[in-house]
Amino acid sequence: MELIINHTRKTFDVLPENLEALLAMELPGKKKGIAVALNNRIIPLSIWAETPLNNLDSILIITATQGG
Repeated sequence: MELIINHTRKTFDVLPENLEALLAMELPGKKKGIAVALNNRIIPLSIWAETPLNNLDSILIITATQGG
């Protein structure tokens, strides 16, 4: 199974159950300062746990950084 994360294909033996599980794997311990789009649609944090993933979904993860 594959997902396209930030324009890079990533292979999984088993896809993560939902968007929240994927983000826990990709950015452990971080929930604040993250914006996520699934197949070009912004997904609010409040429904990450309810958002299932499918083979070849495209996910864009944007994290806030400090600085000026």
